[in-house]
Amino acid sequence: MKLSALLTSAGINIGLCALLLSLYSILRKQPGNVNVYFGRRLAQEHSRLRDSFILERFVPSPSWIMKALQYKEEEILDIAGLDAVVFLRILVFSTATELFWTRYSSWADSFNIIRCIYYWKCRTKIKMEYKNIARMRLVHVTRSPLSPSHFTVLVRGIPKSTEQPFHDAVQTFFTKYHASSYLSHQMVYKVGKVQKIMSSAKNAYNKCAHLKDNVVDQRCRPSVYRCCLCGGPSNSFQLYHDELEVSGKEIDDHSDPNARDEECASAFVFFKTRYAALVSSEVLQTSNPMLWVTDMAPEPDDVYWSNLWLPYRQLWIRRIATLLASIVLMFLFLIPVTFVQGLSQLDTLQQRLPFLNGILKKPFVSQLVTGYLPSVVLQLFLYTIPPTMMIFSAVEGPISHSGRKKSACYKVLYFTIWNVFFVNVLSGSVISQINVLSSPKDIPSQLAKAVPRQATFFITYVLTSGWASLSSEVMQLFSLIWNIIRKYIFRKTEDPTSVPSFPYHTEIPKLLLFGLLGFTCSILAPLILPFLLVYYFLGYIVYRNQILNVYCSRYETGGSMWPIVHNTTVFSLVLTQIIALGVFGLKESPVAAGFMIPLVIFTLLFNEYCRKRFHPLFKSFSAQDLIDMDREDEQSGRMDQIREQLILAYCQFPTDAQDKSPPGDKCEGEVEGHSSSIEIDNNARSQDSKDDSSQHPTLGTLPVVRLQKAVKFLSMIVTLQKRSLSI
Repeated sequence: MKLSALLTSAGINIGLCALLLSLYSILRKQPGNVNVYFGRRLAQEHSRLRDSFILERFVPSPSWIMKALQYKEEEILDIAGLDAVVFLRILVFSTATELFWTRYSSWADSFNIIRCIYYWKCRTKIKMEYKNIARMRLVHVTRSPLSPSHFTVLVRGIPKSTEQPFHDAVQTFFTKYHASSYLSHQMVYKVGKVQKIMSSAKNAYNKCAHLKDNVVDQRCRPSVYRCCLCGGPSNSFQLYHDELEVSGKEIDDHSDPNARDEECASAFVFFKTRYAALVSSEVLQTSNPMLWVTDMAPEPDDVYWSNLWLPYRQLWIRRIATLLASIVLMFLFLIPVTFVQGLSQLDTLQQRLPFLNGILKKPFVSQLVTGYLPSVVLQLFLYTIPPTMMIFSAVEGPISHSGRKKSACYKVLYFTIWNVFFVNVLSGSVISQINVLSSPKDIPSQLAKAVPRQATFFITYVLTSGWASLSSEVMQLFSLIWNIIRKYIFRKTEDPTSVPSFPYHTEIPKLLLFGLLGFTCSILAPLILPFLLVYYFLGYIVYRNQILNVYCSRYETGGSMWPIVHNTTVFSLVLTQIIALGVFGLKESPVAAGFMIPLVIFTLLFNEYCRKRFHPLFKSFSAQDLIDMDREDEQSGRMDQIREQLILAYCQFPTDAQDKSPPGDKCEGEVEGHSSSIEIDNNARSQDSKDDSSQHPTLGTLPVVRLQKAVKFLSMIVTLQKRSLSI
């Protein structure tokens, strides 16, 4: 292990973290950055900022840490949902694991470590966490407010007929075979461009409504500064909000029977009870599995409309194509990984680049190149992977945004584990020894030799990808830069509707990769454990702060990411036991090595038990719980009201009355350093909802009507914008 290179990397990353965290404690207090660091709270609460000079705003302080830690788990559950709580549980679980390895890593030569690995780790901690998360998910399902997805089934692969359109085919089929439980249905339309136009019109309307609220506070005062690009006043568009409202009343409803030509072979089918919807989703509808395919529908805000009109028969081709593309990308990534490996080996670098010998002979430069630069270069290349995997996951054809993120999470996890761990370990030793490929029994001993050689790189990777990325996460560098450009170059006001969602598909793989490094390096390179502990402690604080203040999710998956965590943890444990087998073989301890083989088998059997006992709870709902919920609603008289709400839940072109505010409206208080009073007028909200309830579309509303409204609305906005630019 190169101690000097490690100290150089640690010094750079610690200094960078301290600088960014200090800057964050100052920048979060500035009123101009409130939409960057308090986006979730601004989206959920009406606020007015009173800017005043306070010396405390310009002094670094750790008060944000105390504010992030003061919330209990139940409060975070109410504010951010179960997904956020499960993510924080991953951090707590990982911290406990690293503490365990820190305590027992010195027992590598003793048989006690085998007993501790299995009985403490497998049978206690993993099972306990899986059981607790499953219990929390069950409580979330049974005690949460009404979820339309429990009554709704997504039907795909509807057979095409020349005698009747899809709409009539769905009604005929479910009336005939599910007559006692069928309620109604909503067709899905092939309107990708129309959907984008409607989304643009919806966003424009929300911005106009926000501008209207600002006019009341600003008294319609024109901006003193002019836009740097077009020269118009920044808020001149606000002067015409009344005209927009008057013009909007002139839009009337017209139906077009030709719109049914745009129906696709997918529909949302609503059932009278939760249990009926569950049975319909699980049962094979016809003898042809490719026709009338049913799945439980995702939440209305979770629906990925762009993929619903994809032909069901081509989905398997898409999955194979994305799998092959992911594999090709993994092998192409060997090029930058090989380059990084060359940087970490100074002797090889001097041989291949002899013109750098003079520079590389300097101690500080050599320590910087071999200790800090490899992990930075690898991290820069890895930044391109999550967006690419999100594109691959979208091409697969998932029906929900959460399904897309979950698929991307798997791909990013496999990619990072292979390229960060295995490729870096194997490229340095195993691949160069061809005889290993022909002798699998030597793989444990080769891994036992190779892992310690890469210990310096893994520690520096934890420092760069862990510590530095956490400080960058809390700073929100990209959002901060864009906020400055938008305010001072484009002269635009804050948009409270554009709040980012938590990037589970990037952060969960990172946590699990660090857990794998902690497992595999704990016996032979335990120096990595303190660095991982600091990362998990700091990450627990940072992510709590971000979940409470910055990120806001429009849908809830009920902690469905936890099986990924469980499976990866068991994989890391098995890999660690294989490496331990190699260690005992190198130390010529046949008795200990002999006991490791059944230990691996017992661990796999334990994983199979957990898969049978807990995993089904994350895939479906139990009939017992759903029937109890249906009976409770029937006895309380809420079922009729629930059925009426189902008609409007999955409208492909929602009106303003269907726009739902993000969960967690219970959060109240002041934004730190801004003297920002949070005021929520519940009476006004309820009155608005009553006024809008009469404007809900009926089930037969066709997309052409929405298209007409969207075109008129967008043309009106363009006209008003032109008039504003002429001022």
